[in-house]
Amino acid sequence: MSTATPPAKKRHRRRILLYIVIGVIAIRIALPYVLLHFLNQRLAELPNYTGHAEDLNLALIRGAYQIEDIYLDRVDSVTQERTKFVSAGLIDLSVEWKALFKGSVVGELVIENPVVNFTKDKVEPASVQKDTTSLGDLLKDLMPLQINRIEAHNGEVHYLDPTSSPKVDVQLSSLELLAKNLRNSYDSTNVLPASVNADADVYGGRFDLNMKLNPLDLDPTFDMNVTLTDAQLPLFNDFFKAYANIDVNKGTFGLYAEIATKDRRFAGYVKPVIKDLDVLGPEDTKDTFFHKMWEGIAGTAGSILTNPKKDQVATKLEFSGSLDDPNVHTLYAVVDLVRNAFIMAIQPTIDRDISIVNVGRKSEENEGFLKRLFRKDDDTKSGKTKKDK
Repeated sequence: MSTATPPAKKRHRRRILLYIVIGVIAIRIALPYVLLHFLNQRLAELPNYTGHAEDLNLALIRGAYQIEDIYLDRVDSVTQERTKFVSAGLIDLSVEWKALFKGSVVGELVIENPVVNFTKDKVEPASVQKDTTSLGDLLKDLMPLQINRIEAHNGEVHYLDPTSSPKVDVQLSSLELLAKNLRNSYDSTNVLPASVNADADVYGGRFDLNMKLNPLDLDPTFDMNVTLTDAQLPLFNDFFKAYANIDVNKGTFGLYAEIATKDRRFAGYVKPVIKDLDVLGPEDTKDTFFHKMWEGIAGTAGSILTNPKKDQVATKLEFSGSLDDPNVHTLYAVVDLVRNAFIMAIQPTIDRDISIVNVGRKSEENEGFLKRLFRKDDDTKSGKTKKDK
């Protein structure tokens, strides 16, 4: 014979269930504020930095949360002067479901409207490398999962010199970036399983970066191509006025580079190309005599080093060595500039002759000056490449 549950016990169970539901709702409401407080506390405690986030939202169903309007400023340890470093309109941290379906529990990072400022004498490469550890620890606190995928949209990267006259602000805008498989969560057998692709606008020109890498290797191992095409030199005039005291009236700038590293060795090249350079113009009629003379010297140098068939100033600076003691000789840069100006014009494109396969091969450093100056690239057709000499 069954006995019915007394009404008092039913009410007690319902009351407990109600308390649990209310508790869960209360935790859900309070959790974003608790996490936001924790985040702002961590930002305030970072050595040599100070920062703040305006808001934080949770998306529990997809295992994510979003940080809104966050910034991080550099603080001078002596003067306490603040310098803008990084900021973002929105940072979305979540589980990467694609990797989860393949058995890897890793995270995904999406950043909207990021801005990075490199200020002269404020954020030096050595200090950035040192402080990256602190920023990495902060990211681990915010996202306990290892980051396998990163997206950035509509970003900006600035080089600032507020002490120059005029003030310098050279920037990449409309930056789009995608980094995939940083933790090799797809069990790729490739030597370079991860990839980073980025593009941006640069003063009427276009910047593109493509990289394959192995972030899990103890030593840096990657293969990278970089191109910059059709940047308008007159738009850099604040930079030229500040550092060279000249005006550029016409001209475009391009840059093509490849670099690869393996077993703590590196090899690569950089090819800057300047076309249709014009330093003096009608707008210079009010300049002082000495200013005109300096611009004339700069313009004459450009004319002397311009290949007449291509109307471009171009060089190819090749470099190789060890990451423990990188060494690029200025002399060979000058030799390559003269050789390419008078003897041949560099084709404005990536050569695709640098990869991790040929890192560490013997370079041209033992070539004599005249042999290097008058060497013809057609010599490679005989089966003896520059890197095999």
